[in-house]
Amino acid sequence: MFAGTLSKNPETAAAAYSGMIHSTRFDTAIHLETRTKMSERSPDYDVTALNKTGRKVRIGTAWNEAGNTTGNHYISMQIDVGLGPFRVNAVQSRQAREAMTGEFEIIPLVSNGTMKSGSISGELTAMDADNAFAGYIANMMFDLDFMLIENEFKTEETHPDYRIEVSSPKGNPIRVGSAWMARSSRTGNDYVSLLINTPDGDLRVNAVQNEEQRGGKTFSIIPFVESGNREQEPGGGLSLVA
Repeated sequence: MFAGTLSKNPETAAAAYSGMIHSTRFDTAIHLETRTKMSERSPDYDVTALNKTGRKVRIGTAWNEAGNTTGNHYISMQIDVGLGPFRVNAVQSRQAREAMTGEFEIIPLVSNGTMKSGSISGELTAMDADNAFAGYIANMMFDLDFMLIENEFKTEETHPDYRIEVSSPKGNPIRVGSAWMARSSRTGNDYVSLLINTPDGDLRVNAVQNEEQRGGKTFSIIPFVESGNREQEPGGGLSLVA
């Protein structure tokens, strides 16, 4: 459950990049400082931040990378703020690349595995504007309000149609998953397939409409059931779309 932004600094600045990273538990300013590479796979940057006393500390490392299918530049980071190491990528939208703005969005890279959906309740409602959805998902362990925002990074058919966002303690949007529009090969009905990252792993659910809901704006969230009828499968983790 991580999100954030990263911006390229002028060459005269002490840090090559500066930005913010958010989760449901913290909002932290970060800097990427160029470091001497010892080998081809050595990190390109040290990731630094200020601790509670204002002392600069190294909290991770970062690498310049290129997408396997697109060749687009992105930055891969491994960071630990005291909660255990996690990995994120800083990627650019098509508009940012074309404008050469040096602006990046930080998104999750890997998941913690797949958790069983078990007893799940939830709803998804189409908004009147912006091709977005609002929803919630809950069980006995958590209760999560979220938004589905159109994925402007989508460049391939397998990329998610939406990113799933919640808010950090300061109200910053955090991407916690991905969603795909899909159609049942058995019934021909449209539904939404969601992959949500939780502290216990990735949770896979579907948002479907029953006979009474069909044609309306409301979908019911139900546990994901493996079958051979799905035309589109979400990836094994949060998709990288660099």
